[in-house]
Amino acid sequence: MLSKQKLARINELAKKAKTSKLTAEEAKEQTALRAEYLKTFRSSMLNTLKGVTIVDPLGNDVTPKKIKQERNKNKLH
Repeated sequence: MLSKQKLARINELAKKAKTSKLTAEEAKEQTALRAEYLKTFRSSMLNTLKGVTIVDPLGNDVTPKKIKQERNKNKLH
């Protein structure tokens, strides 16, 4: 999870970018913060999906093979 301070800084830079031009340093900071945010988000989403089981109306497990493989890979480690 990204800290509240980092999220606030992302929003602050985005707001500033809409009203004026960011400095080169601010643009680099914004890029780095966004990359960190996306990495955290993707990791969290992947962990959520690994715990999902999809069941059809007949009660059959129809979870995609890729998710099952990821889940099994984590059990082995």
